[in-house]
Amino acid sequence: MLFERPSDDALYDALVARDASYEGFAWAAVKTTGIFCRLTCPARKPKRENTSFFETIAECLEAGFRPCSRCRPMLKLGEADPMVTRLFSALDAEPFRRWSEEDVVSLGIDPSTARRAFKRQFGMSFLEIAKLRRMGKAAETLKEGASVLDAQLDAGYESGSGFRSAVTKLFGTAPASLREKTLLRADWIETPIGPMMAIADQHALHLLEFAERKALPAEIRKLRTFTGGGIVMGRHPPIDQIEAELRTYFAGEDLGFRTRLAGHGSPFQRRVWEALRAIPAGVSTTYGAVACGLNLPSSTRAVAGANGANQIAIAIPCHRLIGADGSLTGYGGGLWRKRWLLEHERRMVGQRGVSTHHAQYKVTSMLAP
Repeated sequence: MLFERPSDDALYDALVARDASYEGFAWAAVKTTGIFCRLTCPARKPKRENTSFFETIAECLEAGFRPCSRCRPMLKLGEADPMVTRLFSALDAEPFRRWSEEDVVSLGIDPSTARRAFKRQFGMSFLEIAKLRRMGKAAETLKEGASVLDAQLDAGYESGSGFRSAVTKLFGTAPASLREKTLLRADWIETPIGPMMAIADQHALHLLEFAERKALPAEIRKLRTFTGGGIVMGRHPPIDQIEAELRTYFAGEDLGFRTRLAGHGSPFQRRVWEALRAIPAGVSTTYGAVACGLNLPSSTRAVAGANGANQIAIAIPCHRLIGADGSLTGYGGGLWRKRWLLEHERRMVGQRGVSTHHAQYKVTSMLAP
């Protein structure tokens, strides 16, 4: 069964492989050292006979084990790196600044350490994010009616040609033309299983994906082409709303997602996505069951294709679809995240003995027309 507790031997294999599938749901305790660790701990692995496994930190502590100083299991899962938080705070305070490695050093932070941390979490360096934020602010300045020269100076460019070149490369149009473009805003949202990128306009969420998803750059290019506008770093209200809803979700409260979603996709894809949103937390079903629920029993492959085209992770819960044999199937955010989300939801709703079969659920559409 998908949610049966793995055997200790299976958990030991996960410990050796540093498999994140059960990160936060199981801990390894080492009898010879008296410490307990995350399954992803980078420390040297103990022998199998010296290792026990517990489902909660409390059980580890009650058994007399102390937390590992390397993987720090007492910290909240996914807690933000203080260095990353500090740099983001500095960027928020001075978004127009042309940040350099010297500026990072002045904060007492090693640039190479910062570069590795940001690349690992967001797929780009702090300086790259700072540049995108700065150019986004310049684009907003232009849309508010400022002159190109004012926007250029605010962005820290002494050269007009350099500013025009940077804007054209980023937005695909000259600075003066930005006044006529719709600008979407993008920002990072921290979650216990990795950062997500959210992109929205004033009214709806267009994209919510894990930062390390391989298809993310292509999805952003597609979104830019579809909307005919630019994407700048910053926030619109739907990003704040989905962040609050994600925080509640990861805290274990099943309140659903009410953020308005932009109306992308074909009519068929939208039908599939609404069917996915009707599947309650704690329930997993199959592609074929969704097809039958749509009265299109021969459209299993098409349902799978629509599922894969979803670019609103978690809120449109494509992770709740599994194989006909009950096995996990592909997930853009990684199979370990899919297992994590399903296990999190199972625990969220409690031991209700939920069915893995599809049922007809009332759908409340949150997709913008």
